[in-house]
Order: sequence, then structure tokens, then C-alpha cells
Amino acid sequence: MKPSTNSDAQAAVERHPLPPFLPEGARLLMLGSFPPQRRRWSMEFFYPNLQNDMWRIVGLLAAGDKSHFLAPGGRQFDRERIEAFCRERGLALYDTAEEVVRLRDNASDNFLQVVRRTDIEALLARIPRCRTIVVTGQKAADTLCEATGCAQPPVGGRTTLRLADREMTLWRMPSSSRAYPRPVEWKAEFYRRPFVEAGILAGEETPRP
Repeated sequence: MKPSTNSDAQAAVERHPLPPFLPEGARLLMLGSFPPQRRRWSMEFFYPNLQNDMWRIVGLLAAGDKSHFLAPGGRQFDRERIEAFCRERGLALYDTAEEVVRLRDNASDNFLQVVRRTDIEALLARIPRCRTIVVTGQKAADTLCEATGCAQPPVGGRTTLRLADREMTLWRMPSSSRAYPRPVEWKAEFYRRPFVEAGILAGEETPRP
């Protein structure tokens, strides 16, 4: 008999480790796929991996500085500053999956099997002013579009759909993971458009590159 291997064993189901971040008056809901393993976290909040550039993208857009949301020393993100920004600007955060199985012991979305999707309408019911959803990568886009039946827009594009008894705009953004090998500045110009349109950032909407 062939000895069992890790690949033969049934992988454990992981439940989402964070509650949804839904500040009062939120105008935009940003949805990723699922957090990485805790050993990769630099803070107890969304996009916690120091190698993920989400908060560098937001820092560049909000303050003109990629390091704006890094704590002194640059070895972790500043959760308090990030939360304060999101509350002030109306940026809600969660993920498209509530339960997953990691088919490999890494943070790659390519090996993430969704066991239970997030009830997006239930999230939206808690943030009635929200009219914009941003999905931050391919896995998040796939999961949301499978759940809602909406057509998937191209990277940087948008579509409309009806959720929670209101018309929503869905934007599909490039992944902030470094596995998607583009500069922070390039990615930031995609994120600028929905952030400006939803009122998260001030300023004129700029054409995407």
C-alpha cells in the first residue's frame, strides 16, 4: 500500500478570521478573496501581508506616499491609521469567501477552494449608502460573479448589477498581490477611478493606463 501524503489527506476548512469592516456611512465595499495564513500577517486587519501592496496603493492615492500606512521601521502596517482612514472616507472591507480550503500550504488564490461564499447582500444591508463594489483580483471577481450571475468586467472595467434592492456598480481591479507583477504606481491608477467616483478620494477621475 502506498503511504499517505499531504496531498492525499483531506485539507482542513478555514473560516474567515476577521469580522466584516463596515463603517457607518460606507460608500464603497472592497472585496478580496480570503486572508493569507496568520504567519504572514503584520497586523490584525485586511490585507495584512507586508508583501501585499494594497495599503501602499491606498497610501499613494490618499497621501502621495507608498509608505504612508507603514508603521515606523517599515516592518508592519499601521492598523490604527488604516482604520481611521477607512472610517473617515467610507471604505468598507471584507472578502468574497467565508470558508475555504487551501489546496497547497501557501497564500495563492490559485490553490484556494471556496467552500462557502459570503452573503454580499447581507453585508450591503448593513451599509445602505454603499453603491460601489470593488473586487481586488481574479479569485474575488470569479467568486462574486458566480454568486450573482453578473458578467465579469475586464480588469479596470465596471458593470452594473442589482443587489440588496439597489443598483450597484461593480469594478474589477488588478490584484494588489506581488504575484501580479506590476508596479504600485500602475495599479494605483486603476484604483483611483472607483475611489474618486465613490467619493473615497477627491479629484478628477483620470484615464486608466
